[in-house]
Amino acid sequence: MKPQHSKLNRRDFLTRSALSGIGFGLGTSSLLAASQKTNFTPGILDSGATPKTMASLGTRRLGSLEVTELGFGCMNIAWAYGNPPKKEDAIQLIRNAYEQGARFFDTAEIYGPHKSEEMVGEALKPFRNEVVIASKFGFDIDFKTAQMKGGLNSNPAHIKQAVDHMLQRLQTDRIDLLYQHRVDPNVPIEDVAGTMAELIQQGKVLHYGLSEAGAATIRRAHAEHPVTAIQNEYSFWTRDPEAEVLPVCEELGIGFVPWSPLGMGYLTGKVTPDYPFADSDIRKTLNFPRFTDEALIKNRPIVALLQNVGARHEATPGQVALAWLLAKKPFIVPIPGTRLINHMQENMGAVKVKLSAADIKELETGFASTGVFGDRAPERLKESHDIGTSLGTTSKGTQGKTPLPNN
Repeated sequence: MKPQHSKLNRRDFLTRSALSGIGFGLGTSSLLAASQKTNFTPGILDSGATPKTMASLGTRRLGSLEVTELGFGCMNIAWAYGNPPKKEDAIQLIRNAYEQGARFFDTAEIYGPHKSEEMVGEALKPFRNEVVIASKFGFDIDFKTAQMKGGLNSNPAHIKQAVDHMLQRLQTDRIDLLYQHRVDPNVPIEDVAGTMAELIQQGKVLHYGLSEAGAATIRRAHAEHPVTAIQNEYSFWTRDPEAEVLPVCEELGIGFVPWSPLGMGYLTGKVTPDYPFADSDIRKTLNFPRFTDEALIKNRPIVALLQNVGARHEATPGQVALAWLLAKKPFIVPIPGTRLINHMQENMGAVKVKLSAADIKELETGFASTGVFGDRAPERLKESHDIGTSLGTTSKGTQGKTPLPNN
């Protein structure tokens, strides 16, 4: 059954659509080698920049895909948290992330729309075969004008067209990891997975993922074609995936990529109650419950908890938040994003923070005691999340959000 799309302006579209964070096959001389293992060779660009601390990133596996243990999310360079950087600054930021050791870059067609993919493609073109590029499809966006025509669209024909345009914007012949950005309630997940299998057979896509998907949908998709990674929101103050998504990932050997691993910036400690939000900042314009004036004050104990543990490691609260994610499961790979080089360097430094069992216990006990004030997203945005992705919902005993295929 084809989805019915209505004309939407940008504000309405964003209101009806859920966000992704952030948020990958391997670039090598052959697709076979790409699907197996990449030898990440540190590369230093002659940019004149010499970071004070060079992060030494190890690798992790998302299913069969090897990536660096931290990636770089490329949403903020196009929109979301205020005025995006100039194109040349965004490209330099991405290349500095490469200098720091990142080889895992996450973007999406909706970021801009199209702008993030274009900048990522240009920035990474000089060393395309050394990096893992992830992107996402699933919205009804005009391929040429970048105007948003409607809501979700994961019809097979649309997916195939979208991928061809994404390849052009990314200046590449393959997308290493391609996610369905949001589960389309009008298209059976088997049809989406089957389409991804065709694209993988053609070599245009190397690995398949889902974003904001629940356990029932993940199982159905994985039965049709192996799923490499799930990208759902997860951070120290957002524990929703722990109920059923992380367990199913562990059971099926699927990697997990947390989007918004720094709680939309709040866990860094930099977003204080008097923080000067830009007029276009979605945390305020879309009324995220944790960014009301009241919530900004009431959630400060969470930051204080991260700061207390960080003091023992000479680490910032944001670094502790990322280290906490890295310590949770070996198949978790955060993709923090930022618009500033110094913030990126700080984030990459999180791999040097090795939390002890006592640290973890203090963090978990403290969080259980303080809790969090406010939901992770407005209800109108959560409507496009799959069943079982948010606390208080479960996909157990259901087929997930999509209809069963017509066999």
